[in-house]
Amino acid sequence: MEYIYSAMILHSAGKAITEDAVSSILKAAGVTPDTARVKALTASLDGVDIAEAMKTAMAAPVAAAAAPSAAPAAAAKKEEKEEEKVSEEEAAAGLGALFG
Repeated sequence: MEYIYSAMILHSAGKAITEDAVSSILKAAGVTPDTARVKALTASLDGVDIAEAMKTAMAAPVAAAAAPSAAPAAAAKKEEKEEEKVSEEEAAAGLGALFG
């Protein structure tokens, strides 16, 4: 993760994401950079619009999280109604026993 974070820091600062820049950030953080991983990171980010990729990545979880949240709420309301119905039936049965 520290490799990706270093690329995000460089992007946020408006700097080019180069092998030297990524290595410098990692060294400043006390991490010994793995040359192969740094090369792989910079190669995989070559030509990628990071700002667009971040927007897409942030939009997907929000959309995914919104849909399932409605289901538990509906289930909770249904359970409340069932509990309410059972409570009314129990109360009626109890009154019938008193006056039966």
